[in-house]
Amino acid sequence: MPAYPQTVDFIAADDIPVRIVRSSKRKKTISSQWREDRLVVQVPAALNESTERAFVDEMLKKYRQRKSRQSAATSEESLMDRATYLDLKYLDGLASPVSVRWVNNQNKRWGSATPYQRTIRLSAKLKYAPSWVQDYVLVHELVHLVTPGQGHGKRFQDLLDRFERRAEADQFLAGFSAGYRAHAKDNGQADFETGGFDDLDDE
Repeated sequence: MPAYPQTVDFIAADDIPVRIVRSSKRKKTISSQWREDRLVVQVPAALNESTERAFVDEMLKKYRQRKSRQSAATSEESLMDRATYLDLKYLDGLASPVSVRWVNNQNKRWGSATPYQRTIRLSAKLKYAPSWVQDYVLVHELVHLVTPGQGHGKRFQDLLDRFERRAEADQFLAGFSAGYRAHAKDNGQADFETGGFDDLDDE
């Protein structure tokens, strides 16, 4: 094998960019992670070509399976199912949403609700957040359906407090927002100025 360090870049058959990093410090372990817009697979430098390729193919297989699960978890059908489940768990089914969907045009809020239509919209940026954070935003908007016209008053707060990880989710979203702002600034993009949540009554 070539001497360390060495990297090899290639594009997998389904257009996944891959970088193989051969390390003389690694003896047995193989690892992979999505970094710098590609799948980076770290392997021991001592592996022969066929063994290395088998390990890389296995890492690609696991990556595809993970992406497939993530896509299923973030589909709008799945989102509606989650909202229905969370409504029953935390609000005794009082919210009864009729539509829950992802949108790409919410740059100043994580979610919004239209009580008289019983619809909820979540920012597509939340697809990159953990599922329990997505659940928190869903519960927040579901509570708006239960308390139309009451803003974020006492009843709203009492119902939202039923979500066990509320404080942790608020902290995560604050950091998530700061990360988006920093990324946007570094890349010369429009800022992501989230104010948190809003209930939006359409005209």
